[in-house]
Amino acid sequence: MNPTPQPDPKDRPARLTVGVVGAGRVGPALAASLQLAGHRPVAVSGVSEASRRRAEAMLPDVPLVAPAEVLGRAELVLLTVPDDALPGLVAGLVETGAVRPGQLLAHTSGRYGVRVLEPALRAGALPLALHPAMTFTGTPVDVQRLAGCSFGVTAPEELRLAAEALVIEMGGEPEWIAEERRPLYHAALALGANHLVTLVAQSMELLRTAGVAAPDRMLGPLLGAALDNALRSGDAALTGPVARGDAGTVAAHVEELRAHAPQAVAGYLAMARATADRALAHGLLRPELAEDLLGVLAHATDGTEGNTR
Repeated sequence: MNPTPQPDPKDRPARLTVGVVGAGRVGPALAASLQLAGHRPVAVSGVSEASRRRAEAMLPDVPLVAPAEVLGRAELVLLTVPDDALPGLVAGLVETGAVRPGQLLAHTSGRYGVRVLEPALRAGALPLALHPAMTFTGTPVDVQRLAGCSFGVTAPEELRLAAEALVIEMGGEPEWIAEERRPLYHAALALGANHLVTLVAQSMELLRTAGVAAPDRMLGPLLGAALDNALRSGDAALTGPVARGDAGTVAAHVEELRAHAPQAVAGYLAMARATADRALAHGLLRPELAEDLLGVLAHATDGTEGNTR
């Protein structure tokens, strides 16, 4: 039996006009996903040439205008600028009278909740914090990746249903984050995702130095399995020389890194100490083996940091 044909999104009445202030990697993807849900992007602002090209590619025929004009045209405005730029942007938009009463103003900063939008709230705007827990490429693939993506959401009680509906329409799943917990929430994501990229990039560089022609192919299955195991089992998934207490192997690692990649030593030692602490706390690392291991790690710092245990 043929499934019932779904209406083309372009044939559905648009429920909200959407504007984007800050055409980085995030804003155009969110606006494009809202367009698929029947909303209508009407304006976007971007400063750099790269951001303007990105907006033109992902939101074709949507005019590029100044930020104040974006707010003048849209019922829902996505503020998708870097975290540190957000307070100044909000203050500037309010001072110029760009914010309208009843206008939905949603930022995508992980660090901030809705308190950063307080000046706009006083001007009558409806504040939302909608942070997609996803890395973005600035290409159409980002729209597909939003399917099932968690959003860290903070909103006033009276706007919770509206915030939830917008996230679901973008294909995401809302996760409610209290205002005072936003910085911790964001730090957790940065620790897991941003630092992961650094670790993987360093690992690939070291493998190339060791003579591996295709480090990405070597690491792909290993890292995929490690990530899957960690998400399923947490600390029980810890493996490797630190978790086993192989102090001699760790000492050899440090010696090689000092010789070939001294810039990676500090990160290796920091992660090794954190891994040892977690392995000890969860009974994976035997105390009698931990003593030698922690001694190696303390000695490797050349006296700049003492043994903390």
